Amino acid sequence: MNQVHVQEIECLLVLAEELHFGRTAERLGCAQSRVSQLVAGLERRVGVRLVDRTSRSVALSRFGVQFVAEVRPAYRALASALDRARDRARSGTLDRLRIGFHGGLYGEVTEAFRRLRVEHEVALVLVGIPLGSPFTAVRDDRVDAAVVELPVSEPGLTTGFRFPPQDRLLAVAARHPLARAGRVHVEELATLDVLRPLGDAPDYWRAARVPPATPGGLPIRSGTGISTVEEGLTLVAAGDHGMLVCRPLAERATRDDVRYLGIDGLDTPSQLGLVRRADRASWQLDALERLLAEEFGRASATEVAEVAEVVEAPEVVEAPEVVEAPEVAA
Repeated sequence: MNQVHVQEIECLLVLAEELHFGRTAERLGCAQSRVSQLVAGLERRVGVRLVDRTSRSVALSRFGVQFVAEVRPAYRALASALDRARDRARSGTLDRLRIGFHGGLYGEVTEAFRRLRVEHEVALVLVGIPLGSPFTAVRDDRVDAAVVELPVSEPGLTTGFRFPPQDRLLAVAARHPLARAGRVHVEELATLDVLRPLGDAPDYWRAARVPPATPGGLPIRSGTGISTVEEGLTLVAAGDHGMLVCRPLAERATRDDVRYLGIDGLDTPSQLGLVRRADRASWQLDALERLLAEEFGRASATEVAEVAEVVEAPEVVEAPEVVEAPEVAA
């Protein structure tokens, strides 16, 4: 196989976008004559003309169009690998994982991240993803996996570790009439405008976040969209909106102007999962999932032990003091 230089490939890819030797030279930071040399060198190595050039125009040949389409993905993969290598060199780790998330993360998750770095020398890069676009970043390979709410029924995606299910609560303004009761029935959701996530999520995922109707058939209004949890809580506090949240989020996002209410009759809990592409094997993700299972298993065992300690000890009743009767003289 003829040796092909990466610089020649890069030059052709830029030229394919600019279709102008001068602008290509500016982007590459070299002389225009150098662009001509690189293109000519690549054409010699490939053995075919890749660029049709006249005094007035520049265009890819038929072979050039096909060659660019075939080589561009490989070049991007190489550039991405070089970027990751530089990141590893800066962080002093052997590898890295890009994990997408929205909202906050459990303490067990951050501990699993710490152990992944210490025990396996894998650095974590956390990438915020839009509230209503749970799968796009994974699909586009902008993250290696994402912590998102289930269900997931997307072609090409798979769910690895599943987090423990959590109760769903209703966030309302502290001054809202429903806040006084402390709990609501699921049918009362029909009296609110329940905030919905904005994004490109599929319909089944949206319906799981905000049901279109109550179990009794009453429609649930959802006319206002939000991009972040913080935006949603602000709207809740300022108006008559409601927002469905999981219990861990409610415990972290405490506010004086927001109340979190239990929902009677809502049987579907909230559950997160670590979603990844099915066609990407990754020992780093496998290691992370094992650590998550260990951390949440340890947390579960601790909760059981704490419950056992709460069992009240039987009440101890002291025996009454025995008083001797005075001796009676005969």
